[in-house]
Amino acid sequence: MPVPVPHQRTVVLPHQAGPADDACANTARVADAPGAGDATARGTSVPAPAGGQEPARPAPQGFPEPEQPQSAEQRFSADRGPLHQGLTLLLIGEDPNSHVPEMWDWAGRKVRLRTARNLTEAERLLTDDVHCILLDLPPAERTADRGTGEDDGAPGDELGMLRDVLRMATSHAVLVLTYETDAERAADAVRVGAQDYLFRDELDGAVLSRAVRYAVERKRADLAQRQLTESRMLAQENARLERGLLPTPLLDGSDLRFAACYRPGRSRALLGGDFYDTVRTPDGTVHAMIGDVCGHGPDEAALGVELRIAWRALTFAGLCGDELLATLQKVLEHERADDEIFATLCTVDISADGRRAGLCLAGHPAPLLARAGERPDLLPYEFGGPALGLLPNARWPRRQVELGGSWSLMMYTDGLIEGRIGKGNQRLGQEGMTELVSRQMAAGLSGEELLDASVREVRDLNGGELTDDVAVLLLDRR
Repeated sequence: MPVPVPHQRTVVLPHQAGPADDACANTARVADAPGAGDATARGTSVPAPAGGQEPARPAPQGFPEPEQPQSAEQRFSADRGPLHQGLTLLLIGEDPNSHVPEMWDWAGRKVRLRTARNLTEAERLLTDDVHCILLDLPPAERTADRGTGEDDGAPGDELGMLRDVLRMATSHAVLVLTYETDAERAADAVRVGAQDYLFRDELDGAVLSRAVRYAVERKRADLAQRQLTESRMLAQENARLERGLLPTPLLDGSDLRFAACYRPGRSRALLGGDFYDTVRTPDGTVHAMIGDVCGHGPDEAALGVELRIAWRALTFAGLCGDELLATLQKVLEHERADDEIFATLCTVDISADGRRAGLCLAGHPAPLLARAGERPDLLPYEFGGPALGLLPNARWPRRQVELGGSWSLMMYTDGLIEGRIGKGNQRLGQEGMTELVSRQMAAGLSGEELLDASVREVRDLNGGELTDDVAVLLLDRR
């Protein structure tokens, strides 16, 4: 069946138009042809000349000459979009000759009106520039008697057509137009999802103008509130997920004390590309590692979590040193988004008696060791290998380190040492960090208190928040 071509209804602003709401008292009968009903709105009759053409009328004082009538194809060209600025109202109703008052938007501009006889036409006319839909509901008894078709919702559902409109126009304001005898159904329409309802018997330009503007603003507020709620829920879910991905040290049975400090560089994030973990295997050895995936986004954070979990599984499986790092490199190569992604890593395995440790470095800064009664110092770095993901057949030698009876071992990522000192370009560096930590230890700080104070001082020296992720891990034996 051919689809009828909808006609756009236009009316000419009355010459006595004043403020938007006051000027809406005059109404115009809107017919199919553009410009029809203008004389009726003024209470005058204009004779039509021979040939059926309407005579030219001078523009009302203070208003520009009205545009020449255009075809529907010209007005709603898919290539150029609508030609009118301001609010646009889409009327959906069976009667193409409905009486619709003139309306004005906030700036006193006339509201543009489009009409559709059914949902098929309405869907074609529902473009992004439509702000509000006015749904003309038929009387309840007619809906019950005739049944419903595919454009009118489910059979027996008096508000089926409204539900279809709401599903079709999720981001548009919807007003329902009905009779005063259908007040209960009108209230049900609001409960279903319409912004407001209007009665035909009390409809005039001022009422309709305010209702349209109110509906548009209410829909905007509803959409903004929904987006805010969804953003909050997403942030809460992300926070729970990121907290769950942070490691829980497994040190049951060990006399070592553990402390960690983590500061992601991403704004409002809990997890960054830095990662760390500590576990104790059944033979009594305590294994610790810290690493850094290049970059700061969520993809890097996810890759860091994958590497940490893989490290924990491989460690419990008995791998260590070069064999463990080579396997982690294979994991990185398979999971990274592109071939330029790499990760630095530092692993330490501390003997069951706590006096010795094996150290492997993969492009990562060397840990800081403070023995009892000695000044903190960096462990040797020269024996380290390249970062994971740079060389396909790289090797990572394991070096034995004597710890002594009482010590503190601090492992960190480069975010702690790359902060600036003051307003210049000078970086804190490893030497500056060593001096800073030595001062804090001399003041009697230890554990999490030492890490928090150190990171806070590094941030103060930088003149604000650090842009890179920061992870610091501290193991003590007293």
